[in-house]
This record gives sequence, C-alpha cells and structure tokens, in this order.
Amino acid sequence: MTSEPLAAPTRRTYSFLGPAGTFTEAALAQVPEARDQNWRPVRNVGEALADVVEGRSDAAMIAIENSVDGGVSTTQDALATVPGLRIVGEYLVPVEFVLVAKPGVRLEAVSVIAAHPVAYAQCLTWLTATLPEHSHIPAASNVAAAVGIVDGVIDADAAIAPPGILKLHDLELLAEKIGDNAHAVTRFVLVSRTAPPPAPTGADKTSLIVELPEDHPGALLELLEQFATRGINLSLLASRPIGDELGRYRFVIDADGHIEDERMADALLGLRRFSPRVLYLGSYPRADRAIVRYPDRYSDEVFVEARDWLRGLVSGEPEA
Repeated sequence: MTSEPLAAPTRRTYSFLGPAGTFTEAALAQVPEARDQNWRPVRNVGEALADVVEGRSDAAMIAIENSVDGGVSTTQDALATVPGLRIVGEYLVPVEFVLVAKPGVRLEAVSVIAAHPVAYAQCLTWLTATLPEHSHIPAASNVAAAVGIVDGVIDADAAIAPPGILKLHDLELLAEKIGDNAHAVTRFVLVSRTAPPPAPTGADKTSLIVELPEDHPGALLELLEQFATRGINLSLLASRPIGDELGRYRFVIDADGHIEDERMADALLGLRRFSPRVLYLGSYPRADRAIVRYPDRYSDEVFVEARDWLRGLVSGEPEA
C-alpha cells in the first residue's frame, strides 16, 4: 500500500518597495519568517498595502520614519485611511548613499541627478558643495533611479543609490558616503491584515493614530495626559492633516509598552472615551529590543489591585 505524498508547505508572500537592492528589501531580509518565501517587489506604499488587504501578500514591509526627516507622511496617511491593517514588527536599517553612473561617466560631467526625494534631501549638502549647478529628477526609489539611467528610461547623468546597487548592475562609482548624516537610520514596519498582536516581550511598542474631539485650548494636552498619568513614554508624536478642512489634524503616536500591559490598556480606554476616533495599529517588539522601564507605581499589579479595591467597595466588602 502506497501513501499519498505530503503536500509542499504553502509559501508566504511579502511585498516590498522594489526592485531588488532597496533599503526596504534590506529591512525585509531581517525578518526570519520571510526567508525562503516569495518576495513581491512593488512601486509604492499604496500598492504594498493593497497587496495585503486584497490578499496578494501576507505582509508588506514599508518605511515609516527616518532619523533625519522624521515620519514618512505617505505611509502615515495610508495607515490612517486603509482599514484592516496591523503592524506586527519593526526593523531598523542604516542609511548610506553612493552616487553612480553609467561606466565612463566622470563626476565633473554630472549635471542631472535621479533620486528618490527623501534620499535627495538627505544628500543635499554634499550635492550643493560638490555639484552646485545640478538639477534633480525624482524617482520612485533609489534603485529605480540607478536602473533607469542604465536602461535609458531616466534622462539623468547619475543616480543616488544604496551601495548594494553596485553588486547588481554595471555602474560606475562616482562617490560614496555622500549622505549628510553618517548616523541616519530608517525605521520600517511589517504590516499584515488585522490579527491578534504578538505576545508581550517586555520590550514592546504600541502604535496609534488619534484624532482630537474638537479644537480647543488644551485639547492636545488632554490627549497626552492619557499617557502621562499612566507612566507611558511616547517615542513618536507626529501630526498629519485630516484633509477635510483647515486646522484639523490626526496624531500618529508610538507609545512604549504593549496593549496587554495594564497601564497601556487603561490608557487606550481613556483615549476611547476622549477621542471620536482611535485607530489601533498594533503592539509589537521594539527593533532595539530595549526593555521598557517605568516606575513601580505603574506596574500591572498596582492597576489590578486598584480595580479589585473598587470592586470591593461596590460589592460592600469590608475594607482591610
């Protein structure tokens, strides 16, 4: 009697800003469960998130924050408006840039440079000093800029790209380490469809998007007090226009801790009572795995004891 062959395990698919060689691909390479799976290059954040929502991908890696330029507005706005998503992890990638061109091109001959706008801004001091009369052509990604000049699709003399591009394409290295900040880092998040958060690790972060109920003096302070009075540190607070009228903003928040922490759960309840819209994006391990520290008076046990005390008062139990 012969047994049926076992079916091959289903491979997962991950979307990332392509083509191969981007910083986003470098971030995805840090995800253990993504190794030896299907990697799907896309052209922009919207396409990556649509892949997840519509089921073409199991998760997408997207840039959300840069240590030089701050939050990535296209990502923050997309997360605020595309329903059914959860952040399940974050990853940090050091940012380094090179200037490349077709073989034979010399640096002094460069007058038009292709680059992603964020990368261009991060190299502007070097470019102004070295090529003061240059002009810039925006590209969907830095790898796309380099590939575009190789293929002749982009009418530029050179491109700003990550160093790994030199291993993938026949390009001339005109200059390296051209970024204005040697310590620049980009933070990426892995986004999946709505699912329970990973278990707490003690080194976690919770991401939210919150709208103010109305514009009045102290409204933002009231929002922040939901965290401050529970001993929760915020590692990111950024405002983005809602877009329906002038003066209306939503706030993108990263808070230290996990939704299963008593203090964080209590803060979310406070936010829910305060705000007309609280969007929970997820609780997930910090990329640096730094343990979240807080005063003992904000420990889980203190919150549980306070709730038990109140229940006792309501039920008529004698106080000890």
